[in-house]
Parts: sequence; structure tokens; C-alpha cells
Amino acid sequence: MDNQYYAEMLGKYIPWGSSTCSKHATLTPEEPAVIVSGKGCRVKDADGKEYIDFRNSLGPISLGYCYGPVDDAIRSQLDKGIVFGYPSPLEAEVAKAVTEIIPCAEKARFLKTGGEAIAACIKAARYITGHDHVIQIGYNGWLNSLASGALALPNRKGTSGKTGIPAAIASLHHTASWNDTGKLEELGKAYGDDLAAVVVAADYANMDAGRSFYPYLRTFTERYGAALVYDEIVTGFRIALGGVQEFYGVTPDMAVFAKGIANGMPLSVYCGKAKWMDAFDKAIVSSTYGGEALSLAAAKKVIEIYRSEDVIGHLWRMGARMWGGMEKIIEEYSLPIQMGCIDRPLSFFRPRPGADSGHVEKMKRAIFKAGVAIYNGGYVNYSHQAKDIDEALERIEGAVKTL
Repeated sequence: MDNQYYAEMLGKYIPWGSSTCSKHATLTPEEPAVIVSGKGCRVKDADGKEYIDFRNSLGPISLGYCYGPVDDAIRSQLDKGIVFGYPSPLEAEVAKAVTEIIPCAEKARFLKTGGEAIAACIKAARYITGHDHVIQIGYNGWLNSLASGALALPNRKGTSGKTGIPAAIASLHHTASWNDTGKLEELGKAYGDDLAAVVVAADYANMDAGRSFYPYLRTFTERYGAALVYDEIVTGFRIALGGVQEFYGVTPDMAVFAKGIANGMPLSVYCGKAKWMDAFDKAIVSSTYGGEALSLAAAKKVIEIYRSEDVIGHLWRMGARMWGGMEKIIEEYSLPIQMGCIDRPLSFFRPRPGADSGHVEKMKRAIFKAGVAIYNGGYVNYSHQAKDIDEALERIEGAVKTL
């Protein structure tokens, strides 16, 4: 069975062609329709073609595909059981570890995805404050579409009356752009007396603004008695072990971590100050698979590795090598894109103002054809070594020369 076969199957039987919208291939045949295996920083599609991978499953692969110590921890737990009718000891052990590495975490709980964990924090904030309105900054998962005009996907805005969201619910959710203090002041004047939470995910292309924006948000939420919730789904275990709250030194009330914490196993953590986390005694959030042991075993091992090895330093070094090299190629060949934060473990590009979308598509197709899997930029993982980065850049440069 080849890529074409699976592309047809996905289109026929799955709405959007994938259960994860951003994983649906739109640039076939150059882009792989499916991936059948991965090892380290490389993946193979159904045709047997290998790609140096910078998608990393859209972020969860932080150490590398089939990373030995993590896979061994999963296999060991598999012999004991997957999920039980009572908590596994791992649930207590990983929660304790979370409180030791994440600045805001006095208590922690587990779910399977980042979006649902954000929803849990919003529920706690509404319970504690008695307020209803929520401000969302950046992309916090598909629940973003609750706010009219917010990001329904990372690069796609939604419109509440046309995406299955009742107007009464949409009226309680508001969107503001990263570092837009003017918009936040407007929303504060309009809804501050009934503001439950501000949920913020960093703009990865303009993250340096966080040095002033996070302190502003801390003051803004305190002014209205609202919870400050950090979406660390992407930034945790990459920018710093404890995420942007560690990196910038501004502590939120609650935070959500997901991608990276279990190297691909489905796990999310929602954690925070006891004042807010204790709300879950009454503001009920419960899930059968929240304490599933295979993911917790992976997370325990991942945290051990991050604490004993210089994972974060390696991600920064390889990120600077990759995205700095990509920036040089963009400039030399006048590519129709522009990078942001080229010295970071993750970086994303946008079309240049006025760029022809057809030219951007041709560039992406050429890069995929050369055997490099990208995602409007992407991530490095701990298995990327200098030789992998240099090979990827060589392939990319060779590809764009042909345009």
C-alpha cells in the first residue's frame, strides 16, 4: 500500500482527511500522505521515502522518535497494566515531579490533550472568581473557536455563528492578539467586572515581546481579580523545562503543559497554585484516562532525562543552527517567506507581505520532495545532531535552487 492508496482512504472515510486537522497533507504527492515509522529525527512514509523531520508530530516528539529509555519505560509499565480502577503510583510520582520543575505548580492533575486541560483551567477560574468572561490570546486548541474571530486552527480564524458555537456561549469568550495591550484595555473596561481568566499562548515568531507582555498580563489580571493561565503546550519542555514562566520569571495562577512532556504519548498536565487547583473538588473535571499509566511512565522518564541531561541547551543550539541556517537560505535566494525567532528551539515562518501564495506552495513542495518535512517552520528534537541539521539545510538549499 502506497501514499496514494492511503490518501484516497483518508479522504473517503475521515472528514478533513485526518482526525487532526493540521496533519492532513495538502501538498501531495511531494508531501507524505501518511508516516509509517520514525527513528530519532527521521521518518518514513508509505512509499519508503525518508524525511529529516521538523514536524515532530506537531510538537510532542521532544526527545526523538522511538527514544530508547522512554520506550523501555513504556514497555516495563505495559507488563504491569495500562489503566486501573484506582490511581497508579505513577500519578502521584509524576504530579510531585511537576511541582518540583514548574514554578506555578503547587498541585497538578492529568488529562490527555492540551485543549481539554485549558478548558479545565477555565472552569476552575470561573468557579473561584464567580465570573463568566474569558480572554483568549493565541491558539489554545480547538476550543479557541468559542471566541468570534479567534484562531480555530493555528493559521485559520473562525467565525462563531458559522462553526457550531451558540451565540450565548461565544459572547463570553473574547480574543486579543499577542502583545496587544490596547485591545486588552478595551476588553478590561467592557468586561473586567465579570472577567474570570486570561489564557495566553506565546506568539512563537515574536516571543521576545514576552519580556514586557507577561508582566503586563500579571498586573492586568490582578487588577480584575481574574486568573492568569499560561498555555505552555508548546513552550514547556522547549524554551525552558518550566516553560516561559521559568524563562521570563513571571508566574501564572495556572498552566497547561502537553507537547513534549511524554515524548509523543498522549498526556496533558494542568497545574497551578493550590487556591485555584483546589477548585476541582467542586468544579468537577474527571476523565477515565486521565491517569493512564503508559503515558505517565513516559512522562516520568522524560522528566528524569531533562533533569539529568542538557536537553534544553541542545534544543537551543540545534534550533539556532537550523533556523539561522534557514534564514540565510531565505535571504540568499529571496524566498517568499520570513522567519521569526531564529535562535529558538522552535521557529515558524510566514509569507512575506504581498508574497504570491503559489510561490510559497512551490517552495514547500520542493522542500518535501528533497526529503525534509516542515510545518511552516517547525521544531528540533533532542535526536537532531549537527550533521542532521547540516544535511537538512543542504537538501533545502538544493531544492530552492531549482525553483
